[in-house]
Amino acid sequence: MTEKLPAPVVLQDDVVRLEPLSLDHVPDLFAAGGGDEEVWRWLPAAAPATEAELAKIARGLMDDDRHVPFAVVPKESGRAVGWTTYGDVPGFEASVEIGWTWYGRAVWRTAVNTACKVLLVDHAFACGYNRVLLKTDVRNVRSQNAIKRIGGVHEGTLRRHRRRPDGTWRDTVCFGILDDEWPAHRARLREGR
Repeated sequence: MTEKLPAPVVLQDDVVRLEPLSLDHVPDLFAAGGGDEEVWRWLPAAAPATEAELAKIARGLMDDDRHVPFAVVPKESGRAVGWTTYGDVPGFEASVEIGWTWYGRAVWRTAVNTACKVLLVDHAFACGYNRVLLKTDVRNVRSQNAIKRIGGVHEGTLRRHRRRPDGTWRDTVCFGILDDEWPAHRARLREGR
């Protein structure tokens, strides 16, 4: 039975490299999406106005033992353009969450998100998890569609799950991918590249 989060490792394919998030990534991350309200619109923190604010958010993730954060580095540029994390899923055996993900606009609608999710889901199942959870704000239709496209099955909506940075209540849409479902989705995603 898998009880703890995967260790921070480097995961990569021909599109992207996921590497453990560090403060060294902050300048590139800020250039990619710091201060961009649209990039940060659905995240649990307001858009950082300075590199120092972004560094504080990154440090919080790195120091939180409920997350394993990765910098997203496209092979083409070699510069961090966002981050994604594994997260703990209390109350569920052998489950891990992929979330707290953001990308700068320059890589929206590119192969980066699909490549990241394939690497993370593959690694989660290789580590012995049997279920991957992905969640998003009920208003974030773009993210919901991306999750469905990689094989996420809608499992329900948590009403008034958490507060948004602006103080309004967020309903959270939950999706799951099971280990025995993943090979068919993975093959479909690889063929579509």
